[in-house]
Amino acid sequence: MANVSIGILGLGRIGASLALALKRYNARKDAIHQFTISAADLRPGIREDAEKMGVDRPGRDLFAAARDQDIVVLTLPYADLPAAYREIGRDLRPGTVVLDAAPLKMPSLAWAGEHLREGVHLVGIAPILNPAYLFDGADDTLHAAPDLFEKGTMLLMPGRAAAPDAVQLASDLSTLLGATPHFADPAEYDGMAAATEGLPALLGLAAFYTLMKSPGWVDSGRVTNPSFGRLTHHLLDTHPDDLRDSLYQNRAAVVLQLDALLGTLGGLRAALKGGDKSALEAALVDAAQGYEVWLGKRQNGKWDDTEKAPPLPEGGLMGNLFGGWVGKRLSGKSEK
Repeated sequence: MANVSIGILGLGRIGASLALALKRYNARKDAIHQFTISAADLRPGIREDAEKMGVDRPGRDLFAAARDQDIVVLTLPYADLPAAYREIGRDLRPGTVVLDAAPLKMPSLAWAGEHLREGVHLVGIAPILNPAYLFDGADDTLHAAPDLFEKGTMLLMPGRAAAPDAVQLASDLSTLLGATPHFADPAEYDGMAAATEGLPALLGLAAFYTLMKSPGWVDSGRVTNPSFGRLTHHLLDTHPDDLRDSLYQNRAAVVLQLDALLGTLGGLRAALKGGDKSALEAALVDAAQGYEVWLGKRQNGKWDDTEKAPPLPEGGLMGNLFGGWVGKRLSGKSEK
């Protein structure tokens, strides 16, 4: 049985769930390798929540958690990422594989190119979560779960200098977590993220801000239910600095999505104001039918996607990265 060291920097829902998933894997009788997990977060309340959820001995020293690791996973608050790359990047030993789970990928590629030392391999990752959690409407540490990645997808976006074996490691780790690896273009992903992450966050912000500033907020705030909570949850589980940066740094793509939404809202407003019941019904029926198709595909993971992943080295997990050391350990092979 082999041992692989992994440092998880940031213990929000994704980071804590990763720690819990690897802890669960370590406990399996059929585990062919063991992960030594070092988890850290600068925020004391988050560390306490992570420990409450089962993360073992979370620390506050990001440097210690990243030092001499085979794998470093960045799940830090988004506003803290530039400083993390700047402060930690040069201290990572050559051969380290950095998995960046930031909500945007193009800025991370720039930070990595500026601050990561030669021989450190960056692979951007974007977990598309277990459909069982699609409607839970929360994204904080207390909603971490060891099966968060199961039956989902892991989008992989390697940096230009990433060795093929580092990409293979990211792919194999995704499979171990129960997610299907799939390759994506970083710029295209950021455009999609504007639609599926940025726009919902912006809608929640706008809805709450509008109601908060309205004369009737004192009364209407008393009759809020889960639908309102799900819409506005970003204001609870994401720091305003992180929301600001993720929206601002992707603002061109977010504006495109916002313009399209404003056009749709204008049509719905016209139908309601003009008493056009047929137009409203047509939009609702069309959306409901499309939603049913999307939900079925999202839940069973069948998208009729014929795109093939680029070829990767043969020989199983990791090939010759780190001189074959981690590859053999992850694949369960011992060195002679």
